Amino acid sequence: MNDGHHVPQELPVRERSFRTSSGRHRRPVPAHLPPDAPALVLAAPGTGGDIPAAVKTIVSVDHPQLDVRLIHLGDAKTNLAETLTECAAKRPAGSPAAIVVPLVTGPHQQVYRAIREAVAESDVMTTIADPLGPHPMLAEALHVKLAESGLARADRMRLFNIAAPVDGIIVATVGGQEAVRAADATVVLLAARLTLPVVAASLDASPGVGDAAQRLRNIGASRLALAPFLIGPEIDPLKITKAAESVGAGCSDPIGAHTAVAQLVALSYGSSLTGVDPDLP
Repeated sequence: MNDGHHVPQELPVRERSFRTSSGRHRRPVPAHLPPDAPALVLAAPGTGGDIPAAVKTIVSVDHPQLDVRLIHLGDAKTNLAETLTECAAKRPAGSPAAIVVPLVTGPHQQVYRAIREAVAESDVMTTIADPLGPHPMLAEALHVKLAESGLARADRMRLFNIAAPVDGIIVATVGGQEAVRAADATVVLLAARLTLPVVAASLDASPGVGDAAQRLRNIGASRLALAPFLIGPEIDPLKITKAAESVGAGCSDPIGAHTAVAQLVALSYGSSLTGVDPDLP
């Protein structure tokens, strides 16, 4: 069961999937929004860090018409319920106050639970968006991060027989088995880009990184790389490093404040906004 998509009936929450209208070149947010349009509230795991702030900055610069706010769910000083109440106070009574976009690539029970509890506490009309992935842009971002770490070719051309730096990739996520299953689409996309075997694994549950490494070795892959399918604040970076070291794999950086993340945040808001107000373009 996806903990991010099942909300008790009594909560004043409307959730909408944006998968059916998320064309890569679609305008993510209307160029002109009414002053009382819902705020875009970025909900980031953890207590801080540069990555969520950088994503917020990119979204704000690219879409100055938006009221963009950032909440760190693990930091009591940035209370989501209080922020939602503030958003509601600046909008007409009974109108949607905010669209909360979780800064996660896949299902994350802890994050969605914290958001739902905050919405219930605030009693504010709020839409909770889906995770940012899976999406082809995130698979591309993983490829870029691997290439930046010297673990993959930067191009997708296969016209020359040049040996790849590794022969197997572990896509590591957090959120348990549900997150691993959700990452399968990204695994397929990344495998197609790299023409290498790719396996998903969890950094906080089973199937773990060790299980994925054994699967790859069973099919003959010996030079492994771990690609964190994470934006960054979801887990202690040391746990990522230790997981890679435990299986003798190279490791790329998390996706971070990649432009794909900011674009998907805006796309998520725009699609959810259409669900809130069907009259908007």
